[in-house]
Formats: sequence, structure tokens, C-alpha cells
Amino acid sequence: MNMTPTIHATANFLHWHRYFVWAYETALRTECAYTGYQPYWNWAKYANLLQSPIFSGDEYSMGGNGDAIGPHNDLNLGPGPSLPAGPGGGCMTTGPFANMTVHLGPVIPTMDPKLNIPANPLSSGFCDNPRCLRRDVSNFLTEHFLQPAHLSAHITANANISSFQDSLQANTTNSFAALHVAGHYSVWGDPGGDVFVSPGEPVFWLHHAQVDRHWWMWAMHGEADVEARTSMYDGGTNWFDPNSRRGKLDDEQELDVVAPGGMNHLASRDLFSTTAGPFCYVYA
Repeated sequence: MNMTPTIHATANFLHWHRYFVWAYETALRTECAYTGYQPYWNWAKYANLLQSPIFSGDEYSMGGNGDAIGPHNDLNLGPGPSLPAGPGGGCMTTGPFANMTVHLGPVIPTMDPKLNIPANPLSSGFCDNPRCLRRDVSNFLTEHFLQPAHLSAHITANANISSFQDSLQANTTNSFAALHVAGHYSVWGDPGGDVFVSPGEPVFWLHHAQVDRHWWMWAMHGEADVEARTSMYDGGTNWFDPNSRRGKLDDEQELDVVAPGGMNHLASRDLFSTTAGPFCYVYA
């Protein structure tokens, strides 16, 4: 929550989130005896999310949609049309995360105020604020902006890291056409639709593993110089300050208490490759 302004729309976006997802996988292995790997949600694989294995609601899924709550407001994030409200919107009551309790936030809620999601007692969002996990999963964004052609075009159309990461996060004509945004708001809900507390949505980790995979595919693409693309690093250091200091290769990335032992404050240059620094993985 504290890091939000420095890890979005900055040089740190891709690198910090790779570090974050890796730390999560490491915790699963070292603290929970998990022996598998970090799964990713291939955005283009399931146009119909509501009938996909991810959101089927069975014991192997990430849970189902939120309970249907009837008509509720669409979402407008900025340029372009609104996101139509989906068929859910209520508490998520099926699958392994059924009746999960959310504690932090909201900070910038995006759900219809008529749903009466309780405000956090602190403006920072840090006070304990127990409430249900809500989702409003729909197929609108997977059908319109997350098809295979969209992912392929994004990889092939951007020759440098600046245009690649900027267009991944924002679209000047339609906010929901940006792949990173479309993935998050295919799930929406609370806390999934709040940029400050979205990691409280379990699907966050599959979504950002796919962000990492998409970056990896871009670096590996075609006849490009893989070494050069892998080491590209560009952008400011504060989302809310367009004139913020430019990122440097030796800038330290911070995870604080969620970092694996001895692995906090790694330099940006240590996070460039999936087979260097603390990492040892590739994507299928």
C-alpha cells in the first residue's frame, strides 16, 4: 500500500512486481510446504472466464464469481466507455476462498457506493476493516481486449521498454484496453478493483505472473537483441509526479517484511532476467 506510487507508471513497475510475485512463491514454498510453481493466468486462453477452470468455483479453482446482487453501477476509470457491471458484485462464497475475509482498505474503492462496502476507519486504509471478498467477474474485457491478437500486437508493436510498459498500463483512448488494466478489472470487486489493496484478491498473483510472462515474451521476441531488451530500464520514480527522478539501475527495490530472508533491497539490475539474480525460471 505504501509502495503504490513508486511501483506503478514508473521504471519500477515490471521489475518490482516480478520481485513481489517471486517473494510470494518463495513464501508458499518455505512457509506452506508448497512444492509446485507459481501459476499464471494466460489472459487470452479463456474468453469466457465464467466457464473457465479459474473461476469455476470448484475445489481446484480460485473460487467463483461474487454472488449476484442485481443491478449495480458500471465503472468509469477515465478515457473511453465505462466497464459494464457484471453478473456478480456480491461476496464470493464458492471454492477454496469461500467466505474469505478482507482486512485492509479500501483506499480508492471502485465498486458502486450503493453496495455499502464499509469505509476504512483510517484514510490510509491501514485499520482492520473486516469484510467479505467481493468479485464482479465478467467476460466483457476478455472478449474485447484480451484476445490472442491483442497480446501478440502489443508484443510486436513496442520496440523499447518505455512504450511497452506504458501501453501495458494505460491507453489514452480507452482505459480498459490496456492489458494490465483489463486483467485486473475482469475480476474487479473489493479489494481487486482498488489499486492500493489489490493483492488482497487471490487472483492478483496469477494476473501479475501473466504480466511477468508477457514481459518475458516481449524480451524474447523474434530477432530482437534479447540481452538488450532484458536490460532495458526507463521511467520516473513516482506515479503522481511526472517530473520525478528517473530510475537508475542501482535503485533499491523494497519488499520490507515480505522479502525472503536476506533478499530485501535488491537493485533493479538484479531483477532484469528470470535466470539471473535471485531468479531461476522460464515460462512455457
